[in-house]
Amino acid sequence: MQALWMVLASLIFAVMSVCVKFAAVHFSTFELVFYRGAIGTLLMAYVCQRKGISLQTRVPRMHTWRAFTGVVSLAAWFYAIAYLPLATAMTLNYMSGIWVAAFLVGATLWKGHLLDVKRQLPVVLSVVISFLGVVMILRPTIEQNQVIAGLVGLASGMIAAMAYIQVAELGREGEPVERTVFYFSLAAAASGALVMLFTGVSEWVWTEAWLLLPIGILAALGQWCMTRAYNDGATMVAANLQYSGIVFSALFGLFLFGDQIPWIGWGGIVIIVLSGIAATALSGRNKASTPS
Repeated sequence: MQALWMVLASLIFAVMSVCVKFAAVHFSTFELVFYRGAIGTLLMAYVCQRKGISLQTRVPRMHTWRAFTGVVSLAAWFYAIAYLPLATAMTLNYMSGIWVAAFLVGATLWKGHLLDVKRQLPVVLSVVISFLGVVMILRPTIEQNQVIAGLVGLASGMIAAMAYIQVAELGREGEPVERTVFYFSLAAAASGALVMLFTGVSEWVWTEAWLLLPIGILAALGQWCMTRAYNDGATMVAANLQYSGIVFSALFGLFLFGDQIPWIGWGGIVIIVLSGIAATALSGRNKASTPS
């Protein structure tokens, strides 16, 4: 039952992406990154204060790398949301789980552990099949002159995988989730503000600017629900339920924005979802069967 927190997290992130798509008409990508980070920083500072969590850390370099990859991934995701159908942007970003599996397989191959390589072959196959889905998704974006946005969306998922791996490392170092999210939010606010110094600031109109508040709040709330899902539920179930966000985004895109995705694009989305579920399950099985 606890894994249903992931369904709630996916729904919240889908609603946040709707707000991002509406707001992207009036604000630049890095303005959205700034406001998302600023609101998240204030919220996480409050949570840390209430829980008595110190903001001092023993591993500043690890936080710096996690924050850097997280901010780049966030900016790429927001850009993709602005220029691609919502379901397409979400699918490319949610490929992070597949990229994690690919990175782990690559590390195994690099170390030359032949027994582990043979054990990883089903994972390799699922990853390869998922990239067939990527080709199917990107074909409509090429035909509609959205190839740059498609590649940026693909990069958002790959870089997000690097960030998630670093989050896991921070967890093994005993870093509280709240502190990790605080520094990521702070880095997003600082990066967005830095870019805005050179690109300028959009005109502030309250009928449009109100969207910035739910973006920050929903991002923090979704992160909290996702963390609870992984902490309290079955990890494999939670990871697979994350793909429910693609369904929510597809419905929002269809009814709110009139997104039209060709059948080949929908086929690619289905392939990526099924491959992601398979890669997650197979990776977990291999990890469980590896002798300690």
